[in-house]
Amino acid sequence: MRRIAVFSLFFLLAVPVSAWAQMRIGFVNAERVMRESAPAVRALKKLEKEFERREQELQRTGKTLQSMQSSLEKTSPSLPELERKAKEREFSDMSRDFQRKERALREDYAQRQHEELAGIQEQANRVIQQIAEREKYDLILQEAVYANPGIDITDKVIKALVDMK
Repeated sequence: MRRIAVFSLFFLLAVPVSAWAQMRIGFVNAERVMRESAPAVRALKKLEKEFERREQELQRTGKTLQSMQSSLEKTSPSLPELERKAKEREFSDMSRDFQRKERALREDYAQRQHEELAGIQEQANRVIQQIAEREKYDLILQEAVYANPGIDITDKVIKALVDMK
């Protein structure tokens, strides 16, 4: 992305000021495309379904841990030391396993999300290029601190992505 921004800056500086008035520039809010486009919505639903079982399992384990902790707090003072230590060890082992599974779930989800969104980004880039060629844009930016709403073609890109599978 940084290379594209640097290239865009050099491109703009290389163009004579008189030609700027004739340039057709567009802007695409890539974040909005990744959040609102039909393929992105489908991908996120797919990911939710894919990870639903693991998430539910973690929730059940979390509830079990909470009840174990509550039980330990209530009964710990009255238990013999060996039994108390055994229950604490069991709780500690279960808690560590829970944390490991939770971390693995987050990492797996992030990796899958990246994979899904990378494909959507490629589709979006193709659509942006098609729009640029069809509507004769000279430059389309995807990152900007500010973009006049008049040059924002994000809605066109989102609409074009609706029918893509």
